[in-house]
This record gives sequence, C-alpha cells and structure tokens, in this order.
Amino acid sequence: MTLNDAGLMLAIWNDPAFIRHVGDRGIRTVAEAEAALKEGAFKLYDDFGYGPYRMSLKVAGPPIGICGLFRRDNLDDPDIGFATLPDYCGKGFAAEAARAVIAHACDDLRIRRLTAIVSPENLASVRLIQKLGMSFERGITMPGEENEISLYSMSLY
Repeated sequence: MTLNDAGLMLAIWNDPAFIRHVGDRGIRTVAEAEAALKEGAFKLYDDFGYGPYRMSLKVAGPPIGICGLFRRDNLDDPDIGFATLPDYCGKGFAAEAARAVIAHACDDLRIRRLTAIVSPENLASVRLIQKLGMSFERGITMPGEENEISLYSMSLY
C-alpha cells in the first residue's frame, strides 16, 4: 500500500459493514486516512516487514479492498485481516487474497502460527476464516473495547 491508497482506506473505514463489524475509526477525510496509513500500515511494514496489501482485480486495476498481516500488542502471533469494498463482497476475492497472504506468511516470512480476530456476528468473515483452515480458539476482548470477539488460529508449519 502507498499514500495513494488513502481513498481506498477512507472508503473501507466508512463502509457501514466495516463500522458494524470492526468499528468506527472516526476517519472522515483523505488527510486523516493518510495519517492513519503512516501510523498503521507503514509502521507495520517498517517494524515487522509485513502489513496490509492492496487488492485489485488486475495489476493496474482499481483497488477493491485490502488483505494482509497485522500485529496487535495483545496477541502473541500475527493476525490476518481483510476488507473488501461492498461491490466486491461475496465474490471470492478476499479468499483468493487471504490464501496468497497465508502462503507468503509461511513460505517467505516463516511465520509459524497465524491468528484471526472476528466479530462472531460477522458470519461471512467467520466462514472465510474457517474455510482457510483456522479453528476457533477462544473469545477475547481487545484493549479499549467492551464486546468480546472470537480468536481463531492455525499452525503454518
């Protein structure tokens, strides 16, 4: 991802489904999205060598979402996350991207264990996480949050 993806992230962060299942980031302008990318994705790249990646239909095609690896202070292992713009949901793009990210995590980054966090009400994401081979581990509450979410995990090798 680059700063040119600020518009994509602004659309994702303000998608009603994202707000309902993940949370309202309070990011309402491209400038705020650029700042969030610098503090989030770009910091992940610098600190860990991974982060979210832009999803597009073709190499030079329009962006349709993100998929990648994240690192949360309260989790022992990296977690995979994905978000697709509404017009592209349910068409298999997140699954295809997630499989590529898992292969990258295993083959290139040599990550042993991968997790995913998801709202239990987000049935489409739960199904995808399970389809990827992850198993429910336990309910957790993220720092600063009140609602419990589900932690899934899988061993990569």
